[in-house]
Amino acid sequence: MVVEDVAASPQMRDYPRLRELIETRRAEICIIGLGYVGLPLAISLAEAGFPVRGLDVAADKVAQLQEGSSYIMDVPDEAVAKQRREGRFRAETDPAAAIEGADVCIITVPTPYTKSKQPDLRYVMHAAETIRHYLRPGMLVVLESTTYPGTTQEIVQPRLEQSGLVCNDDFLLAYSPERIEPGNHRFGLRNTPKIVGGVTPEATEAAQAVYGTVVDRVVPVDNPRVAEMAKLLENTFRHVNIALANEMAILCHEMDINIWQVIEAAGTKPFGFMAFYPGPGVGGHCIPIDPYYFAWKVQEFQGYARFIELAGQINDQMPEVVVRRVQDALNDRQKSLNGSHILLLGVAYKRDIDDCRETPATHVMERLHRKGAQISYHDSYVAEMDTAAGRLSSVEVSPETLREADAVIIVTDHTDIPYDMVVQHSNVVIDTRNALKNYNAPNIHRL
Repeated sequence: MVVEDVAASPQMRDYPRLRELIETRRAEICIIGLGYVGLPLAISLAEAGFPVRGLDVAADKVAQLQEGSSYIMDVPDEAVAKQRREGRFRAETDPAAAIEGADVCIITVPTPYTKSKQPDLRYVMHAAETIRHYLRPGMLVVLESTTYPGTTQEIVQPRLEQSGLVCNDDFLLAYSPERIEPGNHRFGLRNTPKIVGGVTPEATEAAQAVYGTVVDRVVPVDNPRVAEMAKLLENTFRHVNIALANEMAILCHEMDINIWQVIEAAGTKPFGFMAFYPGPGVGGHCIPIDPYYFAWKVQEFQGYARFIELAGQINDQMPEVVVRRVQDALNDRQKSLNGSHILLLGVAYKRDIDDCRETPATHVMERLHRKGAQISYHDSYVAEMDTAAGRLSSVEVSPETLREADAVIIVTDHTDIPYDMVVQHSNVVIDTRNALKNYNAPNIHRL
């Protein structure tokens, strides 16, 4: 960077000041969206020494954070309480109180899809339109929400520029995909590399400087579109390979072959194979959604993501496959699914967490209810949930509750489930997660 360039551009004049604020931890940071991505990031930045303000529309969650309590399992209460006591973090429902005067604004709002699996960017749009009212020269705006390539520059940038300020001349804009996996105790924010792609090199460098305070390795890429696409590729890779495992499970069942032993055996190869596992469906915010964002986007270029769409069809049918397994197991006992009592063990989308976003348990319950089954569930992490049968509360696992159920489905293999008791007292167990791999009993039916 030459002196003439610094003098010529208003944006370049502001950038050294922003860099100094970041380096000295005096940059005021606003996080929009305090969910599974936003809250851990907010607390980590506060722990790094920044003054951080969080903005969320959920008044009850904001009040909880203000009291020093966390609603995210991966963020301890004490972490929130400490940053509140030391004055480095506060949560707000008022956009002005959260955004006004901020030097860095990071968007971590949800990006779901519609019933027809079209991208739903209303939360991103609303966040950008909200920031617009408080946008000022020298500010860095970063989008983290998972989305299709082009969103940062085609959706966020025009809305910010409605303020009258110009991207690159007056403010910096970048994209950095979130890589949070709830319940992963091996990889968290600190030791998971962070991708950043700015609209300009200066934006990339500014985003690197911010994330470099809380992440061990920051990976810069040429532009936001590369960063957006990298996120979709990561999760589409998993989506497709899980679909392959699910299809293999269906075929192996017909051939009376244990798919779990097949995968375990194949996994002994030290090269050229990576184990993926079948299950009752895919859950969480990323894997069930991200591939459809890409499949939708490529239609703009008269393209079709046939491989991705086929994988989606396979994964989407798995809840129905589980219900068929239940029906077959009950038929073997001369029972009908209609009128039977079915107990689901685990309803979170993965083991040992409380996250029910896109959980396959919801789809399994819906199909069971449609076929006339009576439903109950146990999950020590999820006290209540809305189901097709209405709002249900978790029941305790006991010999009595297991015997009262005509069939038990292990949907999520939480480690605190008493599997010895489950095998001993259940009439029928449908194991969709290989939780009972060490058991051999006639009442066990595997996926």
